[in-house]
Amino acid sequence: QVQLVESGGGLVQAGGSLRLSCAAASRNFFSIYTMAWYRQAPGKQRELVASISSVGSTDYADSVKGRFTISRDNAKNTVYLQMNSLKTEDTAVYYCRGSLSTYTYWGQGTQVTVSS
Repeated sequence: QVQLVESGGGLVQAGGSLRLSCAAASRNFFSIYTMAWYRQAPGKQRELVASISSVGSTDYADSVKGRFTISRDNAKNTVYLQMNSLKTEDTAVYYCRGSLSTYTYWGQGTQVTVSS
């Protein structure tokens, strides 16, 4: 069992920045997990925002390319999402996910609200 705890959400004006963090409570195997950030806006399906593999390969949704950066610090069992040039359409609950083989773990989510 891996517990994921997100932090860093909040209210920001359009054009601003936020950095989300997701810390894994379990130290075991974090470095080999694929980590990802998802988001879910009201009335919409949860969507993949960015992912990072165990070897650091990254992938981004087209809507955030060039604005968001995912990174990980295996020594701290933490994955980050740096969000720049935020838009009102980035408003959502952001979830951290860790996956390894058939195992998938989710955090509780953190709210990001971007005002115009």
